[in-house]
Amino acid sequence: MGSQTKPQLQTRRYMVRGRVQGVGFRWFVEREAHILGINGWVRNTFDGSVEVLATGTREQLSSLRRKLQQGPRSARVDEVEESEAQPIEGLNTFSIEGAW
Repeated sequence: MGSQTKPQLQTRRYMVRGRVQGVGFRWFVEREAHILGINGWVRNTFDGSVEVLATGTREQLSSLRRKLQQGPRSARVDEVEESEAQPIEGLNTFSIEGAW
């Protein structure tokens, strides 16, 4: 038997605050998540922030967090709040969800 074990997947929720709505932020996150191979979703929230739920390896998630802190050129990211989240069964893609 080889020692090839499946990488440990983690799920995180990110709340991104700043000027992050109306600046292409969700499309930016979706593209970066696809590049990194992360599953989950991104959506605008009623308070003007953007919420991201992401499942991936620790390395994938730390890369995503760096991207969230940068944001697209037209955005201004003031804060990225990270918390643990429950994985969602059967979530095997990354998508833009409706606002909430």
